Amino acid sequence: MAGYLLWSFYDYFMRTRQVDLENWTSALSESMADSLKENNTERIEVLVRRYGAPETVTLRVFTPDAKLLTSSDPQDQQITNWRAIPGIEEALKNRITRGVAKGVFSNDDRLYISRPIIYEGQQLGILRMSITLRQFQRQFATLVWTVLGALLITVLLCAILSDRFAHSLAKPIQLMRNFAIRLGGGQFGDKLMIRQSNELDELALELNRMSERLASLDQERRAFLANVSHELRTPISNVQVTVEALRSGADAEPELRDRFFQTIEDETRRLSRLIHDLLDLGRLEAGVTLLERQHLVLSSLVDRAVRAVEPRMQAKGIDIHSEVADIHLQGDPERLLQAFLNILDNALKHSAADSKVLIHGYRDGKCAIVTIRDQGTGIKPTDLPRIFEQFYTADPARKGTGSGLGLAIAQRIVSAHGGLITASSQPGQGAIFTISLPIEIK
Repeated sequence: MAGYLLWSFYDYFMRTRQVDLENWTSALSESMADSLKENNTERIEVLVRRYGAPETVTLRVFTPDAKLLTSSDPQDQQITNWRAIPGIEEALKNRITRGVAKGVFSNDDRLYISRPIIYEGQQLGILRMSITLRQFQRQFATLVWTVLGALLITVLLCAILSDRFAHSLAKPIQLMRNFAIRLGGGQFGDKLMIRQSNELDELALELNRMSERLASLDQERRAFLANVSHELRTPISNVQVTVEALRSGADAEPELRDRFFQTIEDETRRLSRLIHDLLDLGRLEAGVTLLERQHLVLSSLVDRAVRAVEPRMQAKGIDIHSEVADIHLQGDPERLLQAFLNILDNALKHSAADSKVLIHGYRDGKCAIVTIRDQGTGIKPTDLPRIFEQFYTADPARKGTGSGLGLAIAQRIVSAHGGLITASSQPGQGAIFTISLPIEIK
């Protein structure tokens, strides 16, 4: 930019001075043409002395054969061959010539113009005017150094500001990089503090949320592994103890032997059910379980679930009442049946004897809604957000004899269908599970 501005200034000055020379020589050539026509050399000398008086200007008038007629520079009498001077030869050929050339008696650059003096189509002589560029070149050199100095200072200031800006930009990025490395190393739950009101601050907030989420997931993973280990260890330990007792001679008594075999069968069945539930939960969370999209009727699906648990309900003295509309929807009937059975099994475990389980199904816009209400002891408000976690047993009133994965599996199945399952309860007034399923799954 600095070079372009300097070149533009230089070019503008040269064009301006050239136009000045054009105007001066044009006016002078007309006056001198009249004087040459009348052979009035005294008037020509007066014009030359008047307009060639400044030290920066040299004015010369030549005859048509390139002989010096008069000049504003007294030293010109020493020159014998004026044809070698730039512009003279061209002017003899009736052409106006302009340009930059060295001075006749100096090495200074001078801007000149040579113009033929014409009168009524006849060339009467040549007018050559030149002005020195020394002062302008000195001033221009000063300007160049001033601009270069300002440019250098500007570059230094920009470098300092850019370095500070880059440092301020790189520092939070470096912090984020180290933060990401710590996350990759398993150090979850750290906080990243970046106080900048821009996108980096928003990115830091998102990284903090991710760290908190990873810490939560890691805690869930640890709790899940601990719970799985405990749940698997218990039936295996029971089986081992029973087998050792049988080896020690407990099989000698038929009644005791049958009871031990029944214990082995019960614990093996419990272990099989736990493994089956863990596999189901793992597939659902990994998203590898493929749902069979089929047309189904909600009332028929709920009736199947009711018939499956009805014997157990009757054995416990629990009455089940179902009122579900004939809503047609798309979904995997076996998986949805499993979800309903898990919720009904949960209601069965925690319902008091001679109570009721109420099922109600209806359509709400583009969703099918099913509510399952029991009349058990209810769920504490502090436990409600966690009842769909694996192996959650924080509330002793909600403990059962199952694997502790039923509600978690039901939630994953409903979510896989694009639906939502929620629970609400008041202590002592039972629990209500609400399942919302889209009628058309995309």
